[in-house]
Amino acid sequence: MNWASLPDHIEAAVRAGDRAAARSALALLERWVTPSTGAGTRASLLRSQALLATGADAEPLYLAALATYRPTETPLERARTHLLYGEWLRRARRRIDAREQLRQAHDAFDTIGAEPLADRARTELRATGETARRRDVTAMAQLTPQEMQIARLVAEGAANREVAARLFLSPRTVEYHLYKIYPKLGVGSRTELSHLLATDPSLSAVAG
Repeated sequence: MNWASLPDHIEAAVRAGDRAAARSALALLERWVTPSTGAGTRASLLRSQALLATGADAEPLYLAALATYRPTETPLERARTHLLYGEWLRRARRRIDAREQLRQAHDAFDTIGAEPLADRARTELRATGETARRRDVTAMAQLTPQEMQIARLVAEGAANREVAARLFLSPRTVEYHLYKIYPKLGVGSRTELSHLLATDPSLSAVAG
């Protein structure tokens, strides 16, 4: 078995309920990984160990895995770890903690274009009582340049009067534009708009 496929094999075996096969694959992975192995692979080992840990022993392993990834490397694997940790937290009935991990996983998968995994994260989020929308890559194109400016400023926390002053508009005009912006972007509040700003580069790149 190719060592690079071992984390996938372990996760698949655990999800299928075949813990014996998962433990066998984990033993192979543990023999292969050394302190000098790359950070991403060491993180995958920690995540795999977490999958087979019992009770509260899993959490420090998930946290250690997330701390091991380098900031700009292996975003897909990091997102998978957030997803698995979030799933574990949800099963432990820690819904608030689970949502944070699942949101990070969902947003990363959505950005990368890993739609099956994004769907899985959305399903898990729904199980915690929160809904994550599918990202519409054409949504930003529906906004006029002025709407884009207003959306960015509101997402950054500016009040309607502040937006109006910066763009030389009336507060009523800003409110009217927001009335049109929200449904175009599939959001319903300033908080959701701020979250979209943080995850969609096409909005965050708009000039002020």
